[in-house]
Amino acid sequence: MESGNASFSFSNGVLPKIHTNGGASPRNKPANGICHDDSVPPVKAQTIHELHSLQKKRSAPTTPIKDGSPRGAAFATISEEERQKLQLQSISASLASLTREKGPNVVRGDPARKAESGAPKAAAEHHHYFTPTISVSDSSLKFTHVLYNLSPAELYEQAIKYEKGSFITWSGALATLSGAKTGRSPRDKRVVKDDVTSEELWWGKGSPNIEMDEHTFLTNRERAVDYLNSLDKVFVNDQFLNWDPENKIKVRIISARAYHSLFMHNMCIRPTPEELEDFGTPDFTIYNAGQFPCNRYTHYMTSSTSVDINLARREMVILGTQYAGEMKKGLFSVMHYLMPKRQILSLHSGCNMGKDGDVALFFGLSGTGKTTLSTDHNRYLIGDDEHCWSDNGVSNIEGGCYAKCIDLVQEKEPDIWNAIKFGTVLENVVFDEHTREVDYTDKSVTENTRAAYPIEYIPNAKIPCVGPHPKNVILLACDAFGVLPPVSKLNLAQTMYHFISGYTALVAGTEDGIKEPQATFSACFGAAFIMLHPTKYAAMLAEKMQKYGATGWLVNTGWSGGRYGVGKRIKLPYTRKIIDAIHSGELLNANYQKTEIFGLEIPTAVDGVPSEIFDPINTWEDKAAYKETLLKLAGLFKKNFEVFANYKIGNDGSLTDEILAAGPNF
Repeated sequence: MESGNASFSFSNGVLPKIHTNGGASPRNKPANGICHDDSVPPVKAQTIHELHSLQKKRSAPTTPIKDGSPRGAAFATISEEERQKLQLQSISASLASLTREKGPNVVRGDPARKAESGAPKAAAEHHHYFTPTISVSDSSLKFTHVLYNLSPAELYEQAIKYEKGSFITWSGALATLSGAKTGRSPRDKRVVKDDVTSEELWWGKGSPNIEMDEHTFLTNRERAVDYLNSLDKVFVNDQFLNWDPENKIKVRIISARAYHSLFMHNMCIRPTPEELEDFGTPDFTIYNAGQFPCNRYTHYMTSSTSVDINLARREMVILGTQYAGEMKKGLFSVMHYLMPKRQILSLHSGCNMGKDGDVALFFGLSGTGKTTLSTDHNRYLIGDDEHCWSDNGVSNIEGGCYAKCIDLVQEKEPDIWNAIKFGTVLENVVFDEHTREVDYTDKSVTENTRAAYPIEYIPNAKIPCVGPHPKNVILLACDAFGVLPPVSKLNLAQTMYHFISGYTALVAGTEDGIKEPQATFSACFGAAFIMLHPTKYAAMLAEKMQKYGATGWLVNTGWSGGRYGVGKRIKLPYTRKIIDAIHSGELLNANYQKTEIFGLEIPTAVDGVPSEIFDPINTWEDKAAYKETLLKLAGLFKKNFEVFANYKIGNDGSLTDEILAAGPNF
């Protein structure tokens, strides 16, 4: 059992009786007129340590380890003590310095409770102390305490007690601060370029992959490991990625903050006790030493922040940033490398499923409505952000959701609002100092306020987060130029072209105060995270769509009747009607006509949507301005695609030519 804080004690170590004259109710008043504190059965404790130890009930093992257990005779040969010893040896190996033969001495438990070792045995036996083989080094002179796969309640206690800026909000969520960095640092992300990755990964113009050499990675790894080993305690999470049981990835996250441990507890797939006992060696390890900066004199370093991935070693090192999203998206990048090697397509998308088993994928950049449209109370949510498409169907990579909180309103986003409760991490939000009520409109810390919570917190989440092969692939664009149709049916080549383009248009302010649309392109709707050339993911998408009969759609959630400032944004109820018609199959049987320049197939009618809006030219009063704007956008598409035009897919490059022909023609 765990015992409480040793600073609370009595002079003789025993709880005294309290005698009070009078005060007893007539019904309970004793014969002698004296009210004692033993009016109810006394607690079964002789000291304050024992009393606190009774507060926390020891978890009963869920997996029998004796002979005849459901897990078989092989596991029965390993005692509980031996299993935990092997577990600690594995963690020690993960924390090993590359310049020393062995890892640090690790012990399970909170170092803050070391002072209680003199308490009665019942109060201390909760912690398991195992000493690995001592190596001759400075690290052998101390123990590193491992807080292993703690529960959210335990992590709350650690965060509130030891991490300044951690508070429980009025809804029960844990509010935290990510320090100086409140978003990802893509310019500080590095990938080791070696003989293998130099051929496999996408490098050069347009690529998110910035190279570093093996030696520099090992230098940063050593810096991170030495920092973590210098601490009294580290948090270790052993978890999974990918709900597909045949293709799940074991990940180990070693961090210095309870905030980071709880964040990853929510975002990765949480193992059962049985899975944890058989976890073994992880497939990938994150060393999060974000509180400690990198050495700016180290080669390839351009700031005090460095996020480094070594695919050969299956490791990731974080220095100089405490923003938790680096871990989530770093693992997503890794999945973009590992999964295609298994002929599995990794996707930056939302995914939901109808009651009849029809699955839809939603791609879209920020502001396109991906979260809003993929969250449908009439459909099951498989996931909101990261997915895999294998021969088994689709599966969510993650075990949680990472939702934006800025301007969050319960009426508009009830599922996200209701998910912000005990266990949820709230990043960088502002709240009332007395009531702890969060003000989601306050941008004092950052506009990028976030909530990380388990996917089970969403009422219509499908658990396990897997589904059959998608029936529809929906590419969302918020076209502020107002020239794309509300919906278009795409052939395979067009799907690949628009998937590679990853287009949307946002409204940006200019220096003189005039607002105008600004085109944004992000390959595969997630260029910051992909590892291979975009055409490889596009080819896999087309192959799977063709094999399993999926249809591609381009849906514009932006403007109609003119560009931003002239026209109006397409009404959300109209877009929902269009999405419903895609889900139901109504649009497959509609009549179509082709647009000029982009050559898109547009329906002539959809129930509940005015027919005149389907061809954008019909909604523009100034037809000449429409054609001028259409040609401008087409030119932007062509210019963006130049970086992909010379990349040949297949031996003869015919597929590349087919994709290019699917773009705007003028």
